[in-house]
Amino acid sequence: MTDQVRTATRRRTTVWLQEYGVYAAIGGLLLFNLVATSNFLSVANFRTQLLQAAPVIIVALGMALVIGTEGIDLSVGAVMALAAAVVPLYLGYGPLIAVAAALAVGLFAGVFNGIMVARIGIQPIVATLAVLVGGRGLALVIADGQLVDIQNSAFLALGSAELFGLPISVLIAAVLAVLTGVLVRRTTFGRQLVAIGGNRPASALAGLPVRRVLITVYALCGLFAALAGVLATARLRASDPADIGLLMELSAITAVVVGGTPLTGGKVRVVGTVAGALLMQLVRATLIKHDLPDSAAQMVQAAIIVVAVYVTRERGTR
Repeated sequence: MTDQVRTATRRRTTVWLQEYGVYAAIGGLLLFNLVATSNFLSVANFRTQLLQAAPVIIVALGMALVIGTEGIDLSVGAVMALAAAVVPLYLGYGPLIAVAAALAVGLFAGVFNGIMVARIGIQPIVATLAVLVGGRGLALVIADGQLVDIQNSAFLALGSAELFGLPISVLIAAVLAVLTGVLVRRTTFGRQLVAIGGNRPASALAGLPVRRVLITVYALCGLFAALAGVLATARLRASDPADIGLLMELSAITAVVVGGTPLTGGKVRVVGTVAGALLMQLVRATLIKHDLPDSAAQMVQAAIIVVAVYVTRERGTR
């Protein structure tokens, strides 16, 4: 085999892994569990896996938009904690007011991130790291460091009720995935987002509203994170800002990268992001069901990140 043939084969393999690797990995895990995991095909098991994956999917969708602009948002876990801390403060006015207040906090945090990145010019990793630290601290102050049990049945329905046979949180994640896909592929905003991520200076010279798009993207990411925090709080039946959203930023970034969205921006793979979140949930569930500790799942997750980034880099250098 000549060097030219080997290079072409390697390129095709890299492209295939980038496009379809996450789906092949999900298929392989499903086949393994069908053979080696008892009760894997039960409806209860699939319901549990989807429930656990739903908040990650929601946060990862917002993260995918940010990464598509060649940015990053490390504050999503802290925003989830803030949303969880705010919910009990407003439940006395009704669940709708409590949810609206939590979403408003997430939106504000996202806009703040966007302003720091787009207008002040702070690097995304630095700007959102500051909100990660400050946001988690503020959430603990609001909650006075205490776990708060929630008894409001209407609010708790977000975490336990079903519609059309599926948990509400799963349906919300599915609807957001569809809307995000439409936003990226079918709207002017989506095309601007991808263009800015591909070449920001050229986009500015072409007259695209770079600052407005960036602020909007970070605002959506904050809003999605707050929604995930609300759903996680309803599912846990308690507000625990010390734990909710912990390390969520890593899970979301992993889902996005494994799903094929490059960290260099210029592309957003919505379906791949959803698949990436499902893959990471399957990996974790598989290891736990076979009596391996959660720390093993974290190490496997780290290895998957390295492989995914390497594949993306390999493709980008060709």
